[in-house]
Amino acid sequence: MATEAANGNSHAGAKPPPTPSPLRSSKFLQSNMRVLVTGGAGFIGSHLVDKLMENEKNEVIVADNYFTGSKDNLRKWIGHPRFELIRHDITEPLLVEVDQIYHLACPASPIFYKHNPVKTIKTNVIGTLNMLGLAKRVGARILLTSTSEVYGDPLQHPQTEEYWGNVNPIGVRSCYDEGKRVAETLMFDYHRQHGIEIRIARIFNTYGPRMNIDDGRVVSNFIAQALRGEPLTVQAPGTQTRSFCYVSDMVDGLIRLMEGENTGPINIGNPGEFTMMELAEIVKELVEPSVTIKNVENTPDDPRQRKPDITKAKQVLGWTPKVTLREGLPLMEEDFRKRLGVPKKA
Repeated sequence: MATEAANGNSHAGAKPPPTPSPLRSSKFLQSNMRVLVTGGAGFIGSHLVDKLMENEKNEVIVADNYFTGSKDNLRKWIGHPRFELIRHDITEPLLVEVDQIYHLACPASPIFYKHNPVKTIKTNVIGTLNMLGLAKRVGARILLTSTSEVYGDPLQHPQTEEYWGNVNPIGVRSCYDEGKRVAETLMFDYHRQHGIEIRIARIFNTYGPRMNIDDGRVVSNFIAQALRGEPLTVQAPGTQTRSFCYVSDMVDGLIRLMEGENTGPINIGNPGEFTMMELAEIVKELVEPSVTIKNVENTPDDPRQRKPDITKAKQVLGWTPKVTLREGLPLMEEDFRKRLGVPKKA
């Protein structure tokens, strides 16, 4: 059935979840929830770690190989007694005792995943298999950050969780798009066959402080170009749309999904839809009015429209994004100014 995965928590024949280690219920450890965040040194991962560390009952372990992440994003937690940082590539097995796994590890920007497409698909497939194996061994609940890219260049607008997508299986973005689709498949197969507690978030464009400055994604591109006084390069035709979710809203959605009772997949993103030209005009107005805007050639398989239908997130998680684009962009601009060494406007 097309909607079984999207709607259900009860799957015919699904096994009950494995029992966690007896240590988890010992009187010495009752106060602590041990949480693993793969890719926790990355942009969204490090903001998630910040939020998880605010809860004094959480012990947080981060596994990251720093392919796109940075230790600098976690510097305030290094040395904290409830925090552990492991340099690890999840295409290799990881043996730790945890209660929850937030599985974020994967290059998410076209520049990085096109640079090493084989590494990207291995991270999505072998990395997800390794994390599911870990969840099975220790009885942990696992959340996968999937992506709106599973919808490809969508023929349905806005995209609901029931939509199966329109993806090129052999294009330059396939290592990411199809890799995430396989990761979702693996999650549900482990759920049905082994009773693993799973959660799947399909995350849409997210922006905020700590994004890689030259990661090729449109918001970071425009802000960096504006701060450097360079023309804002809008890929032709400029009418393609995206929706932009501020990182604090995204983290709130992920935690609500992990703590809730629904497997997902659930779209998490901001349904406010902007054309690339509109975004360029807003960045120009807010950051540097003197810069020009120029059209450049588009990249292959670039989706024309991207907008989440978040009806399910509202109903199931009680989640809606709170930060508008005009509120979020100045916070990101401030972070980029510091890192690029550009003084504040007088």
